[in-house]
Amino acid sequence: MSRYDDEHDDDLVRTFAAAPPARGQAFTRTWWGQAWLRALEDAAMDRAAVKAGRRLARAGGVGAVTVRPGRVTAVVHAPGGAAHRADVLVPELSAEEWGRFLDLAVEQAGHMAALLDRELPPHLIEDAAAHGIDLLPGLGELDPECECGTWDHCGHTAALCHQVARLLDEDPFLLLLLRGRAKDTFLAELHVRGTASRAVPHEPGTEGVDAAEAWAAADILPRLPELPALPPAPGTPPPLDAAPEPVPGIEPAALEHLAGRTAVEAFRLLARDLSAGPGPGAGTTAAQDAVQLRLTAAQDAVRLACGTPPEAVAERLSTESGRGREGLADAVRAWQAGGAPCLAVLDEEWAVDGVALARACAGLEAAWEQDERPPLHRSGNRWTLPEEGVQLRLGRDGRWWPYRDEDGRWVPAGGADRDPATALASARPGGPDGS
Repeated sequence: MSRYDDEHDDDLVRTFAAAPPARGQAFTRTWWGQAWLRALEDAAMDRAAVKAGRRLARAGGVGAVTVRPGRVTAVVHAPGGAAHRADVLVPELSAEEWGRFLDLAVEQAGHMAALLDRELPPHLIEDAAAHGIDLLPGLGELDPECECGTWDHCGHTAALCHQVARLLDEDPFLLLLLRGRAKDTFLAELHVRGTASRAVPHEPGTEGVDAAEAWAAADILPRLPELPALPPAPGTPPPLDAAPEPVPGIEPAALEHLAGRTAVEAFRLLARDLSAGPGPGAGTTAAQDAVQLRLTAAQDAVRLACGTPPEAVAERLSTESGRGREGLADAVRAWQAGGAPCLAVLDEEWAVDGVALARACAGLEAAWEQDERPPLHRSGNRWTLPEEGVQLRLGRDGRWWPYRDEDGRWVPAGGADRDPATALASARPGGPDGS
């Protein structure tokens, strides 16, 4: 995808060259693009128009895209048809709303640091929405205008929205531009607001350090040591069964396994932080780690069962988890495929209805052309293709998990995906797990 020139970063009008076709891959890959497309699906009354727009965008039918406050514009070329100018309008935020958004951004050091590093954290947008400031378009805020004359979203405006989702993958600050602020203007206002919030009046008798003196002494202070290198492998705990007298109530084999799993987890966390560094991906993984800290005893038994525990420990874990040996093996596969969320999908069948069902059906319809769509049979949150022995399970977060029938048991076949077609391909023989 073409990038904009840095010299135009301050402008309120930015134009992106037409993107090449995007066949055979997920249309968006970030939280930003997916959130934008959900807004389109909520706004469009005609699901067929959304699907047609997706096909047009995949085929490269969207020309150069111009983004300005309150409006995004492009010429959309239908294959074998006429070209039409399509516009999508989004309401701009008021000065009062921008002021409250800036105040909210400087309240948390994490938001402030990410923004000044030119990253737009999704949690900031969620916090702002909780305070009545919507950066993402809400119901009825994606207002279409097209030369074809359709009053609702048509294939042309839907194609433009799909292309905007791809642009948001590259630079989520475009969302701020649509709402009325260029990136550099917003960051300059944020810097001023943050500096003012830190200016605390001096109280008589309060001791402090002169800023000029502290700055002048910076060159003579010793440098911080370099980060340690990642060891070649997780550490191995010492054997604990050599003690002459075992401590009552302590099982040496179980304690050794627990120490080994702790070493493996510490190695994983260190490898992640050293390789990824600060960034959006690291924040997402940290959030997942926080969720895992609140595991139930039965879930934690599954986590500990990963890594080939000794026979006595494996037997105890199968009992404590309430699954038995075969059920625990399936649960371990689920944990290795996606942690606690995948384990929940393995265990729980829930009724999909209302908006969740409408979105699921729309996603299934958009994933395949009509003559290629497999005859899936639904029960609760499970869509099954019996003749192939494969299944899709919908998680409560809207992601699709692939499952495969093995000896009469449905077992996880890979990680989740927002695209049901990609997830189903993982479940079929030759999927990513190598089966």
